[in-house]
Formats: sequence, structure tokens, C-alpha cells
Amino acid sequence: MDQDTKVGPLKSWVSMGLVGFVLAGCGAYGGPLKATMDPITVAPPLVENHFRRDVMGDLTEAQLRVILEAPVYLEERSRIGIVPVSTGYAVDKDTPVVGVPGALATALAESGHFEVVSEVTTDWPTGGSIAGLRELAARYRAEYLLLYRHRFVDRSWTNAWALSWVTFIGGFITPQRTVEVAGVVEATLFDVKSGTLLFTSFERAHHKGDENIWQNDRKRRDLKSSMLAKATTGLSEKVLDQVRRLAGARPTAPAVASRVGPAEGTANVEAAPAGAVE
Repeated sequence: MDQDTKVGPLKSWVSMGLVGFVLAGCGAYGGPLKATMDPITVAPPLVENHFRRDVMGDLTEAQLRVILEAPVYLEERSRIGIVPVSTGYAVDKDTPVVGVPGALATALAESGHFEVVSEVTTDWPTGGSIAGLRELAARYRAEYLLLYRHRFVDRSWTNAWALSWVTFIGGFITPQRTVEVAGVVEATLFDVKSGTLLFTSFERAHHKGDENIWQNDRKRRDLKSSMLAKATTGLSEKVLDQVRRLAGARPTAPAVASRVGPAEGTANVEAAPAGAVE
């Protein structure tokens, strides 16, 4: 048998095998790689409290949800009283010499958001804490109380000017005491009917300076009075801004359809029943 005759079929089988291998590889390739991402699923809103150690005293879970779901806004034509309070929001029985409550009352009255604005006397006999505040509000027939209070902390230390004592006379006149005073004034709007607090605004003040050794107590009192006067403007602006937001959130009254009669000179023709023929 001729050698070419033997090699011919072998080449054919090899060629067919290579073609089959290439075709199998192409089928396994399946096209270019594509990066895919699973669609984002939005979880439902959280409606259950999973913190089992949270314990409320007077409120049940159902009451809490009712309070949080209720709309928050300022009632129209309402009355408000400004009350100085102390720690624990008890009525402050001290002489009301601080002018901030009066300035707040003036600002709220000029805003036009309340029918009556009044400073509340704290000498009237009432109970304590929140119950006393609600009793005062009832006597003033005020739906809201703006609870005001201020707190100060101060400290002082000897600075490098104390070395002037080596001259003896210099120790009496040099500012060898550094005095630092920090304060905060606070106003909280109390909704008397619901017992909830609608907002709290803070205005902070700070002063640091060097003083001599004379009349430091008087200097601190004067400094706190000056800081209160400066903080009054900022606090009033913050309170008014919050009040405007609450007034803006007030729901609008539904439009009442007016009953309009037939125009003059026209007949009041009743509609013909369905299917009637003239």
C-alpha cells in the first residue's frame, strides 16, 4: 500500500479532532465575563422595640406609639406663660431679678403667634415639679409654658503675675488671678395639655480673663449679669425660630364648600331623571 494512502486518513482524523477540541472550548467559554450585583432589597420599617431592658414607668408601648405618631404644631390663638424654673424643672421661688424672661415675653408678644403672652408669678401657692407647673398654667389659662433657667460654673487660679508679690506692692495691683466663667441659658416649650416638651433651645456663654485680688465675688456677679444680657438676644432668636417652625407645621383647616343659590333671573331647573325624554 502506498505511504500517502496510509497517511491521508490519519491526517483527516487528526484534523477532525482538533476542530472538535476547538468547538468544545468555544462552547465552554460562553462569552466575556460580566460583573453582576444582586438587587437591593429595602427592609420594612422598624415598628417593634427589640430592647427588652427598656422599662417605662407610666407609659405603655401603645401609649408611646400614640404620642410619637401624633402631629406636632402650635395651636392657633393660644396663650403662653414664661416661668423661671430651677433644677428638676421645679418652680423657682427666688426673686425674679433676671431680665431674660421679660425679654422672651416681649419677643413672643411681638411675634404675633400667641393671643396672650404673660410672665408667670412663681409666688402663687402650687404643688411641686410638673404638677405645680400645670396648676400654674391652668390658673393663667395658658396652653403653653416657656420654662426658663440658667446655670453657671466658674473657677479661678493663680497665674504668673503672682510673682509680683516679690515686690510686695505689685501683688496688690497686678492681675494675678485668672477667672473663667461658663454659662448656659435654656428655654423649653411645655405643652400643658399633653404634658410633652415641644423643643428646648440653649444659648451658651463663656468668659476668661485676669483680675486682681480685690472684690472677686462682685466681679463674678457683674460678669454673669453681663453674660446673661448678651445671651438673651441669641436665646430669643432661637426660640422665635422654633415657634415659627411649629406655627408653620399647623394643619390648614379644610375648605368649606359654600352654598350658592341660583343666579338672579334664572330658573332653578331640576335635573331630569335618567332615561326621561323631553
